[in-house]
Amino acid sequence: METNQLILEKVSPYDFEKTVELLTAEAERRNWMIPAVHDLQQSLAKSGKTVRSVKVIEVCKPEYSGKMLEKNHERIISVLMPCRISVYLKEDDKTYIALLNGAGIASALPENIRSVMVAATDEMIEIVGSVIK
Repeated sequence: METNQLILEKVSPYDFEKTVELLTAEAERRNWMIPAVHDLQQSLAKSGKTVRSVKVIEVCKPEYSGKMLEKNHERIISVLMPCRISVYLKEDDKTYIALLNGAGIASALPENIRSVMVAATDEMIEIVGSVIK
């Protein structure tokens, strides 16, 4: 994955559901919590919109989030929490995985936030890497 982009995207070698399953299992194996998995295709269908499969996996690791929220002036970063990994199908019928490059976003933030976001992003890239090998 290129780390100079705002959003990182990779093609999964697996189908859509298998990719979601592998990502959530790997995140949990690494002690990340999965607060929610949003099925955007299903949500939009309720409003009469038809889109290809899209699921957004919310992931949170208290080791990181606790450090980012402990100081009053740094709680503003909560707008980016929890971290998210998106899995979706494109018209080429391939499954894609995307996540925000937290390390790139953090470059202008206080050192505490920057170091935590870099560590969290690095670990999320490892989680995705375990799936795309």
